Amino acid sequence: MDRRLALGLLLGFVAVVMFGATLPLTRFALHDFSPWFISFGRAALAGFAALGLVLVMRRPWPFSQRAVLWRLAVSSGCLIFVFPLAIGVATQTVPAAHGGIVLGLLPLCTAIAAMLLAGERPGLGLFAASAVGAGLVVAFALRNGAGGALGMGDSLLFLGVIACAIGYAVSGGLARTMSGWEVIAFMLILCLPVTLPLALLTFPWGGTVAGASWAALLYLGLFSQLIGFFFWNAGLAMGGIARVGQMQLLQTFVTVGLAWPINGEVPDAETVAFAAGVALVVAVAQRTRSRPR
Repeated sequence: MDRRLALGLLLGFVAVVMFGATLPLTRFALHDFSPWFISFGRAALAGFAALGLVLVMRRPWPFSQRAVLWRLAVSSGCLIFVFPLAIGVATQTVPAAHGGIVLGLLPLCTAIAAMLLAGERPGLGLFAASAVGAGLVVAFALRNGAGGALGMGDSLLFLGVIACAIGYAVSGGLARTMSGWEVIAFMLILCLPVTLPLALLTFPWGGTVAGASWAALLYLGLFSQLIGFFFWNAGLAMGGIARVGQMQLLQTFVTVGLAWPINGEVPDAETVAFAAGVALVVAVAQRTRSRPR
């Protein structure tokens, strides 16, 4: 059991590193691509990879089940459309490290969304930690915003956090009846008839695109949108959701750390302090127990 837990934690850490690179690489790809093409292009790329995987594995198609189709549609709307678009547009105006601090509330919001959508009763401790964490993130955004006010970038990041939390909760419910990799794969396949035409429509035809930007898009499509979920779901299954879920607390630090070599954003003492504060609040909140309804 100790080896199984250790392997689960390792898989969870690998997934967190993959997810943590999303913001820095999205900001990097903005040199040659619009946030619209980045969002639709990465989803279309991941969709073709998922389609090939499902066909090779000969998995049955779940789209005939209305309840499953509805959940796939909701989670797809949150994780494939709203979240990537929100962070893509946001990183046009805010640094990747700044976005990493705001997205530091994602584990906490995911826990709350899972409780609410799964019919559990959140305890008072969770709500108190949520208020403290939200206040901490808002304070950081205000201190670093223009004129001491929340900008459009911060608002979009908050929207992305909410959408991602809902998507995780709904897709997590689906993972109880099918494999975790099948959930993300069928989500991407379901959206492929939409993401592919939109990717072609928003592609910068006639423009010059650097190879590094293509590499960033390839990473976002294959790892951030697809393969990262394989490691994450496998880690949760092997080590337990409560324990492996704590690994997501490191995502803020991964994002801040990778923003330095990728985007040239040297983290200052204030950014590191707020990152540590957000991680501490989320850690306390995730240790709060809830009672099933």
